[in-house]
Amino acid sequence: MIWLIVLLLLLLAIGGGVALSKFLFLLLVVALALALFGAIGRSAT
Repeated sequence: MIWLIVLLLLLLAIGGGVALSKFLFLLLVVALALALFGAIGRSAT
C-alpha cells in the first residue's frame, strides 16, 4: 500500500517538477553557493 502512495507522490513530483524545476534548481544552486562561501569564509579566518 505504501509503495502506491510513494509512486503517486513521485508522479506528482515529476509532473509538478517540470513546471518548477528551473526555479527549484536555481534555488538549490544559490543555497549551495552560499554554503560553499560560508565554509570557505569560516576556514580562511
